[in-house]
Amino acid sequence: MFTGLIQATGRIAAIERRGRESRLRIEPDFSLADIVDGESIAANGTCLSVEEHDATSYVAYASAETMQRTNLGFLTQGTLVNLERALRVGDRLGGHIVSGHVDCLATVERMEPRGLSLECRLSFPGEYACEVIAKGSVCLDGISLTVNECGTNHLTVNIIPDTQKRTSLRYWKPGYRVNMETDVLGKYVRRCLLLQPGLQYGSAGDSLSGQSGTSAQSGASASPITLEFLQERGFV
Repeated sequence: MFTGLIQATGRIAAIERRGRESRLRIEPDFSLADIVDGESIAANGTCLSVEEHDATSYVAYASAETMQRTNLGFLTQGTLVNLERALRVGDRLGGHIVSGHVDCLATVERMEPRGLSLECRLSFPGEYACEVIAKGSVCLDGISLTVNECGTNHLTVNIIPDTQKRTSLRYWKPGYRVNMETDVLGKYVRRCLLLQPGLQYGSAGDSLSGQSGTSAQSGASASPITLEFLQERGFV
């Protein structure tokens, strides 16, 4: 697990491609004196295991699934990536709970100054819209950020000066594709609701419907989500 607070950046020193898989050699800005082979380090929000390391770099394997789902597949030698070592029990949770499992790629649409900050608008696949809420958390390229506002396929975030300075975000521009992980709490709430009797999975936009197939055909529209339903599950 991670927090979305970037500890350092690193550069891709080498990429060894084997079909759709790759091994990445990364040179981080932090000391490698106390890392161990097998530990997890997130690169652009993607959890990768250290296969081997020396005094200045480490090697991580990225599977075909990882290369396809994340922007690691677009990396070239010299590219800057955001790095975070796994959370230790007892550490401060300064960002939010991040799994390092990227859900999708979001695309930067625009970046505009807002005082010393930058407001960034990104578009993303609409199927993830119900896991994104205004003033909730989202992880973009490994960075824990607060959602300003959101719609069915977009969100905006505000980037403070310190984040611009410490991360690769300073190189973002319209068209750049960003690793996006939605808040893990939203995933479990969504899954819980989807598996309740009387709810069906909407194929258009992955929406929730309060009608079962039978009741929808008969015209009934009563939703099973009641105050008692929420109280039993600890939401009220």
